[in-house]
Amino acid sequence: MKTLVTGGTGFVGSAVVRRLLRDGHRVRVLARATSDRCNLQGLDVEVVEGDLTNAASLLPACDGCDALFHVAADYRLWAPVPKELYCANVEGTRAILGAAKRAGVPRIVYTSSVATLGIPADGSPGDENTAVALSDMIGHYKRSKFLAEAVAMEYVAEGSPIIIVNPSTPIGPHDIKPTPTGRIVRDVISGRLPAYVDTGLNIVHVDDVAEGHWLAFQHGGIGERYILGGFNLSLREILTEIAEIAGRSPPRLCLPHAVVMPVAYVAEAWARLTGANPLATVEEVRMSKKRMFFSSAKAERELGYKPRPARLALEDAVQWFRHRQR
Repeated sequence: MKTLVTGGTGFVGSAVVRRLLRDGHRVRVLARATSDRCNLQGLDVEVVEGDLTNAASLLPACDGCDALFHVAADYRLWAPVPKELYCANVEGTRAILGAAKRAGVPRIVYTSSVATLGIPADGSPGDENTAVALSDMIGHYKRSKFLAEAVAMEYVAEGSPIIIVNPSTPIGPHDIKPTPTGRIVRDVISGRLPAYVDTGLNIVHVDDVAEGHWLAFQHGGIGERYILGGFNLSLREILTEIAEIAGRSPPRLCLPHAVVMPVAYVAEAWARLTGANPLATVEEVRMSKKRMFFSSAKAERELGYKPRPARLALEDAVQWFRHRQR
């Protein structure tokens, strides 16, 4: 089976590539000419150059493929030019799904995010049916992913064979950029995180997210959404676990959101002047006011999805970042 993976050079995408290779797929990876391909080193894959913003490059990539895993996304929580997020996430999704439809790809897994889902007001975990609207989306990243998922559903309505997966907060090896959560692991290891805010995340091993993609491909229903999560933990619990694994003292200072918000504005202003990434973003602070807790019960029930304990995900992440820092 020949399978195209977009985003295959990235964190989640490369984990999906490795999972598909284990199952005997002949994997084709769509990669930009400038992509860092270190996550593909040693893997028996075909790399085709293309870009989600260049529709003409996508039909040849889809040609002859039996499956598509559209994992690629611009997941920056801060971008100097927000339009770039919509070009990659919304219009890029429209372009690749259009190319797959023209090429007759018979089965597609689209990687969305729990960022598109609602969070109950009572603090209980959200699921695939929690009510939510575009107006609930905080920031351009969430809005772009919400609109991209709507594009996927439009294609489903037109007959495209798409299954949607919504990963929570993946963590683990091969986080080369790294992701915002990966930066937290890295900074705790190096002792560069003196304080935190009161929030919560659903932590899942990136390899379990990849397994969930494969399970959705095997057993998922067309047009269905499946949360691929792990365990709901407060940020304090996460930092304590990371510090314990790394042999460090965890950050002790919990800052109120009202104190951190002005810092985020200053950090973004400085980033615009220097071109560096901000230490904190306004969107991150706004999102942290809600605990991002979710339930994977549907995926567990319908797909056989079984995430490993969060501690194991954090251990693998610490080990990988330590090795990378050498």
